[in-house]
Amino acid sequence: MKFLKLIRITNLMVIILTMVGVADYLLKMHSHQKVNFNFTHYVLLILSTVLIAAAGNMINDYFDIKADRVNKPNRLIVSKYIKKRWVIILHWTFNLVAFIIGVFLSYHYNSLVFAFVHLLSINMLWFYSTYFKKKMLLGNGMIGLLTAFVPLLSLCFFSVLNAPGVPNSADPEVALTGVINHNFIFLLAVCAGIQNFGREIVKDAEDIEGDKLIQVKSLAIKLGVRTSVLIALGFIQLTTVFGFLFFYTTNDPLNGSEIFFFISSGTVNGLLLLAYLFNQKIKISHVQLTLKLSMLIGLSSLFSTYIS
Repeated sequence: MKFLKLIRITNLMVIILTMVGVADYLLKMHSHQKVNFNFTHYVLLILSTVLIAAAGNMINDYFDIKADRVNKPNRLIVSKYIKKRWVIILHWTFNLVAFIIGVFLSYHYNSLVFAFVHLLSINMLWFYSTYFKKKMLLGNGMIGLLTAFVPLLSLCFFSVLNAPGVPNSADPEVALTGVINHNFIFLLAVCAGIQNFGREIVKDAEDIEGDKLIQVKSLAIKLGVRTSVLIALGFIQLTTVFGFLFFYTTNDPLNGSEIFFFISSGTVNGLLLLAYLFNQKIKISHVQLTLKLSMLIGLSSLFSTYIS
């Protein structure tokens, strides 16, 4: 159980749900077309993504021991329940297995995208934990960017398998952009990145005392807890703006349930901002919980084809 907490099993389940949702969405929305898909290789892609995320969570806790002793002493795992050397060994083992899977997929489909994204993600998570986390907004931005990578990586899998002029293509004469409606996945990736960027700022507001010990320059330390949380919640409202712009300007055949889930997620974000603005007794933990609920509602839009 301690190991599952170390790798953030809940966050990993969200990654799995996202990647399964993207595949399900693309296949269900284009069931009338021939879309090439390899189930085994997609499971390997999900596995490698989860391994990289788990390794990133482990190494982050490894470098945060000093801060976590102050911020969350009851939830400290590294050095207390799992020795530091085992964390390092597991970190590199997970990353190595994930990178090998990325190289295999790149070799099999004659595309460097999988090996490149895997290597990039591994390095971004390492440098986030060792350096960028301590820089105001840069570390938050990196986590938001990596969050956006998840649905985009799934989309890349479909792009590679359905690219024109290759043996794996569903239609050698037609590119993926002409076959698959992928714009909604881009919207989801952008909104997921924005939402997680804001949530990271909120998390920093809860960890001020420990972060000061490791010389983190977070927005909460610079501007104060309440101001930083309000900025984060205000920034998250961009997901609603982008959602309305997308649904208003797109010519894609969207269904009502997609719009419903996005409006519901945006409504939760908006009400949270108003509640925190006018009620100073709301705890940061409640803000975090509500943001997680909002993200899950937005993620549910991937499965909206079942209730269209």
